Amino acid sequence: MNEIHFILNISVSEYMAYYEGMAKAVHVSSLDGRSLQFPANVLRSHITQEGIRGVFALEYDDNNKFKGIRKVQELVKA
Repeated sequence: MNEIHFILNISVSEYMAYYEGMAKAVHVSSLDGRSLQFPANVLRSHITQEGIRGVFALEYDDNNKFKGIRKVQELVKA
């Protein structure tokens, strides 16, 4: 399985735009500089009272088909 790592720091209010359907896709840059886009609904299981914060891995197969997303590291608060 292939992975791309990226950082997310989305507040609860920002995620509500995704949840309410105003925005359907999340656009991020990976840690190695690639541009990613994926459906916002795949993040639902990662929302906390503080929003969605951390380093994540997007998993995909050899045909570039989305397989899953998981948190690999918490972000340290400043």
